[in-house]
Amino acid sequence: MIGRPSRTGQALRYAALAAYVIFLGFPLVWLLSTAFKPPRELVALHPTLVPVNPTVQNFVQAFTEQDLGRAALNSLQVSLASAVLTVLVALPASYALARFRTRLGTVALGWVLLSQLFPFVLLIIPIFLILREIGLANTHAGLVLIYVVWALPFALWMLQGFVRNIPRELEEAASVDGATRLQILRRVVLPLLAPGVVATAVFAFISAWNEFFFALVLIKTPDLATLPVALARFVGIEGTARLGPLAAGSLLATLPSLIFFAVMQRRLSSGSLAGAVKG
Repeated sequence: MIGRPSRTGQALRYAALAAYVIFLGFPLVWLLSTAFKPPRELVALHPTLVPVNPTVQNFVQAFTEQDLGRAALNSLQVSLASAVLTVLVALPASYALARFRTRLGTVALGWVLLSQLFPFVLLIIPIFLILREIGLANTHAGLVLIYVVWALPFALWMLQGFVRNIPRELEEAASVDGATRLQILRRVVLPLLAPGVVATAVFAFISAWNEFFFALVLIKTPDLATLPVALARFVGIEGTARLGPLAAGSLLATLPSLIFFAVMQRRLSSGSLAGAVKG
């Protein structure tokens, strides 16, 4: 029989967890502090965590010098479209890979994962030429297409793992009861796959929201620029960054990701419970 952990062990675990949380949260706290610091405090020899004379001028400059509102809207549209399309494509494909195991499917899954090893620099020129030929260069549609293709390998690998965890007996029982294949997928498989679908959507959204390289190369019109590209304009040609407006804009850029993750995390928990009850 395994005994209960001692108080010392529990205290060490909580201390390690607190240290890990502080390690992860400190960059966000420092970003928040920098966003409210005036220029003199940003170049002080002995920086402080709490601004001595807090100001919102950095936020004003971030919005007046760069059209961050439009850039944020562009990023939101591209990220939501990428997340939805990634789920719609990965869901049936992952079910087929998990349920109909063949040598071709195994090779296909291996190739999909191997494609993630290709560096961006080798792919960006042929991708740009292809998009230009089909008229999707310098468009959000072309950017969404690239994000979906780039997120699909990991989405397929993750979703097919969720599908394999669903017992085949549930589908066989529904088939014996007279359910068609479509009814089995809609009433049995999809409710149990809700946590995997939510996790895939979160991954696709955040990866598209934070992506910078493809957006920088493929989008040339300033009005179509995404938020990471707009934030990069606060860095000068010589690499000198305007820390105040950059921190303010970066802080605002992190909020949608945090809100989206918090909302989807609730769906993830509720979907997991619903799947447990239906199972």
